[in-house]
Amino acid sequence: MAEQSSGVHSEVPSEVPSEVYSEAGASGPDDGALAARTGTAGTGTERELADILADVLGTEGVPGDSHFFADLGANSLLMAQFCARVRKRTDLPSPSMKHIYRHPTIRSLAAALTETAADAPAAPVPDTPPAGAVEPAAVPRTNGRAHLLCGTAQLLAFLAYSLVAGFVTTRGYEWIATSPGPADVYLRSVVFGGLAFIALCAFPVAAKWLLVGRWKPGEFPVWGLTYFRFWLVKVLLHANPMILFVGNPLYVLYLRALGARIGRDVTILSRSVPVCTDLLTVGAGTVIRKDSFFLGYRAHAGRIQTGRVTLGRDVYVGEKTVLDIDTSMGDGAQLGHASALHRGQSVPAGERRHGSPAEPASTDYVRVPPARCGTARRARFAAFSLVQLFLVYVPLGVGGTYLLFKAVPAIGSRLDPRTDSLKAPQLFSDALVLSSILFFGFVVGGLLVLCTVPRLVGLVVRPDRVYPLYGFHYAVHRVTAGLTNIKFFAWLFGDSSYIVHYLRGIGYDLSRVEQTGSNFGTEVQHESPLLVSVGSGTMVADGLSVVNADFSATSFRLSRASIGPRNFLGNNIAYPAGGRTGDNCLLATKVMVPLDGEVREGVGLLGSPCFEIPRTVERDTRFDHLRTGDALRRSLAAKNRYNLRSMVLMLLVRWLHTFVLTVFGLASVDLYGVLGNVVIAGYLAVTLVFSTGYFVLLERCIASFRALEPRLCSIYDPYFWWHERLWKVPDHYLDLFNGTPYKALVWKLLGVRIGSRVFDDGCYLTERSLTTIGDDCTLNVGSKLQCHSQEDGTFKSDGTTLGAGCTLGVGAHVHYGVTMGDGAVLAPDSFLMKGEEVPPHARWGGNPAVEMPDTGDLPGIGGRAASAAAVTVS
Repeated sequence: MAEQSSGVHSEVPSEVPSEVYSEAGASGPDDGALAARTGTAGTGTERELADILADVLGTEGVPGDSHFFADLGANSLLMAQFCARVRKRTDLPSPSMKHIYRHPTIRSLAAALTETAADAPAAPVPDTPPAGAVEPAAVPRTNGRAHLLCGTAQLLAFLAYSLVAGFVTTRGYEWIATSPGPADVYLRSVVFGGLAFIALCAFPVAAKWLLVGRWKPGEFPVWGLTYFRFWLVKVLLHANPMILFVGNPLYVLYLRALGARIGRDVTILSRSVPVCTDLLTVGAGTVIRKDSFFLGYRAHAGRIQTGRVTLGRDVYVGEKTVLDIDTSMGDGAQLGHASALHRGQSVPAGERRHGSPAEPASTDYVRVPPARCGTARRARFAAFSLVQLFLVYVPLGVGGTYLLFKAVPAIGSRLDPRTDSLKAPQLFSDALVLSSILFFGFVVGGLLVLCTVPRLVGLVVRPDRVYPLYGFHYAVHRVTAGLTNIKFFAWLFGDSSYIVHYLRGIGYDLSRVEQTGSNFGTEVQHESPLLVSVGSGTMVADGLSVVNADFSATSFRLSRASIGPRNFLGNNIAYPAGGRTGDNCLLATKVMVPLDGEVREGVGLLGSPCFEIPRTVERDTRFDHLRTGDALRRSLAAKNRYNLRSMVLMLLVRWLHTFVLTVFGLASVDLYGVLGNVVIAGYLAVTLVFSTGYFVLLERCIASFRALEPRLCSIYDPYFWWHERLWKVPDHYLDLFNGTPYKALVWKLLGVRIGSRVFDDGCYLTERSLTTIGDDCTLNVGSKLQCHSQEDGTFKSDGTTLGAGCTLGVGAHVHYGVTMGDGAVLAPDSFLMKGEEVPPHARWGGNPAVEMPDTGDLPGIGGRAASAAAVTVS
């Protein structure tokens, strides 16, 4: 869809001040922005390319030496349309957006494409499909009956699990309730809580070995009996309390119990739980950083494919990486941050790779020297963690809850069967008091803790000092990182001026802040908040992860990460300490921030590995007049007032949700004496249904039950403020439906135009009603469809369409204005840029995505890759 269509406006909510809307209103189409100089191109290929580009830009001619962006006023969306049109011409070589940025004139582009075509194999016969397409194949269809039966079985499994949980909980409570004194309450809480914790950890292990046995490489269709067993094991693993021990030697022991072959002194910091653990091999001394995917499976064209992930000794896997099935890394190999190994790729022993897909690199990603950290130290740390768990946290959680029930008359008296039934006025008044204390106490108390604890910890864990893993300093660092990355407060304050005060409160150094009203999004994470510096005038979209801790197999070190002034950071970026970017840079979505070379300034960076692009284009400067002087002051004041109302609204929405759940809880307690453990099972089911319906209805009400429309406007346009309010609607409940037919149903309720039998294993959609998903699509975990973009002060949104049978790989990211044809595949960790058109049955991949050969998906290739890397486990 052409960006000119972004001139269409949605109706603005009535509370928006009309005077502000008229000042900050969006412009229309890019009519005057694309005027070009007169002139013609030279060779036949140049003339053909120039004619196509002139048609896209709406000009009479395009000179061969005119710069696409600086001279012709084009932008990436228009150039993506140009590439799509050229790819439909079988007599012309196929360009990609990477070609466009690296060869930004018709003459240089034609020369580069001609050279590439000359080096390629002989051209196909004229009647072959367009470039990037393979022989059309029937889009795989799922059996509708299997789809229905699987959904029914998943629902019954949830209800059965809830019933068992209710039975165990009631029996434990009754046993603790008979305690004669506080000491007995503590001891019985230790016993019951400890046994419950062990059972919750052991049950997934037992279920895995009973239902599956050993995972083997292969594939099976979704929604079948084999898939149901796979899903059940996966869900139990994700609901496992051992996830709390990520970064602890106990977590490694647990993966071994599940069948993984893991050597000594392995450190795993990623909370992404591998499912097919028998296919995971990790050598001694290996480090896997957080936000990495190494699942041992993937979904592809309606089937689950399982394959090996093999890592040798002393391997380093960076932040935000994806290891697809049938991949391997030899002893001492390294994979940088924001990188991926596609199926069949291997890294030879001692070599380094980065990028998506990975390519040779010279950067050393292990940036901290080793320290003394032997087996005894790891064992002591694990043992102390268990002592804390069983003697402090478990009795505090179990016994504390019991004492709370006894201390609160609204609960304690209701647990006695002899108590009369609770009357409605008393029920609601008790719920009002209890929910208010719990919710607002958490908000106030949480802010106090977050604004004090990190600064105290900063006195203990000093920057630029090497500490051994699994000691006091490591434990303090992990606790601080966990506390300060609580998502609630970033969600509450993000996308407003107030996020600046929150981040400063927890320790960020934000220099002299130039308020924009959108300095940071709602998703910001870090290793240490005290060692983050952000320059004046910098704006950050969602998904920033500041990587200011370096790890080796035995040590860690905190270092300051500094983002320069007047930068703009797109979505889903890992910014490491030592990043080689300076002033006035545009860091595009999913970019790999460089750690070597000269400091980049005044440029844009795109891709993994990154390359330079223009810092800005004419389209993104049209609203600059609203970012200075009196216009900024008036617009910013109005935006602040609107955002404050949004924050208050969302707090009330979250509190109301807590209040209703408290009403359900008190009503369940009142019925406990009559129905027993069935009440708890019913409570879990009712709260899930209510929470889903509540937040779905809230989002549709804010959107006035209408679909969004494509938009191009300033961030000071009141429409954008309203759009930010939509982003704040909680959607954490969506993860509960991953891998079930109910996920597609929830998406449909939220306004997504979605087909039948869609398999969604954990995809996220930012603008639901701008998204169209065809029948039988396969969406992998960590994938994202983002139908908007923000660059500096300009906001853009447009629709994205996936045809029938499309597959999005693990961690793949699709931008706005994209069309994927039927049966198309986007490889793992790829970034499909705005405006791209992927032909039917084509396979694209990379960051940015380009057409790729299909050999990476052939069975058996992973075995050859694994054997190519020298791997040692023990």
